[in-house]
Amino acid sequence: MKKTTPSRPTMTDIAKVTGMSQSTVSLILNNATGAKFSEATRAKVLKAAVDLGYRLAPRAPAAAGSNPGLIVYLADEISTSPHPVVNIDGARDAAFAHGLLLAVFSTHGNAEVEQLVLDSALANPDVVGVIYATVYTRQVKLPAGLRQVPTVLLNCYTDPAELSSVVPAEVAGGHLATEYLIHAGHRRIGFINGEPWQDAARGRLKGYRTALTTADLLFAPELVRDGDWSSGTGFEETLALMRIEHPPSAIFCANDLMALGAIEALKQLNFRVPEDISVIGYDDQEIARHTHPPLSTVVLPNYELGRWAVETLLQETQNQAAGAPVRRRTVKIDGPLIERGSVRVIAEAEMQEINNITN
Repeated sequence: MKKTTPSRPTMTDIAKVTGMSQSTVSLILNNATGAKFSEATRAKVLKAAVDLGYRLAPRAPAAAGSNPGLIVYLADEISTSPHPVVNIDGARDAAFAHGLLLAVFSTHGNAEVEQLVLDSALANPDVVGVIYATVYTRQVKLPAGLRQVPTVLLNCYTDPAELSSVVPAEVAGGHLATEYLIHAGHRRIGFINGEPWQDAARGRLKGYRTALTTADLLFAPELVRDGDWSSGTGFEETLALMRIEHPPSAIFCANDLMALGAIEALKQLNFRVPEDISVIGYDDQEIARHTHPPLSTVVLPNYELGRWAVETLLQETQNQAAGAPVRRRTVKIDGPLIERGSVRVIAEAEMQEINNITN
């Protein structure tokens, strides 16, 4: 598996600098019709883009009298999570930059609906290819129709790899969040994970454990709790963590909603965040900017996943048309850590006192 971080400035970078969502950045940079933002917000985004050297790719003109090509975006779910919408933003922007349109279909994982969409796509001469996406990172069994049209997988994969695919670098993200807390002086780090059967939860736990090992810190099973990605389990598992004999000085939550629940639980227990207990999340959902204090978190690079999928699809179709070999790739993309106000750096003297208590 190859891990990659885009070297050129991206909308994720602009979102990080401005503190805005990737969708907001995309709407402003693309001059989206009907998107109402204050002039101050627009100016902030545009200035960050110029400062970072970001450039929108020019749209390729369609031939006179021709219809623009279509990329079919086939997803199992869109409305049940905020993440697929940002995937679509990235895919749409990449398609538009090449003079193409993105046609989005949500099937709810229904095989009959998938087949109807693919039958329509294969009959349409304007269709360039398909992006096949899932809401949760997972292994999939490909519909037979995908073998008849250029396809790239987004947030899913096959084993063995039949098509190019792009997924989040979850192990790297879990490592990044945990390492950040360790560098801030924390040695007892609680971890509230998602549902353990999911790829994302397994990857983030592996990253957590790897970071502890790298820092010569023992893995303590009592500090790890399984949740279900909801704020409710973040709340309940934080209460449980703070009742153990040696509670953590920091809690890493595997998504922002559970981190929100953790912050509320700590307030109920009369702990201050971050003065008494630090909290870090994962995903960088919009709510992370509006917690009290604002939540430090690891970005789930949904926008870049969508953009990479379209760019790779188009590169593979060009190679195929030119008679060049098509190399299938499985790529993992990681996101940056956004520092806000929910993590405290422990002073050296205090750190020594904590070590004396826990050793």
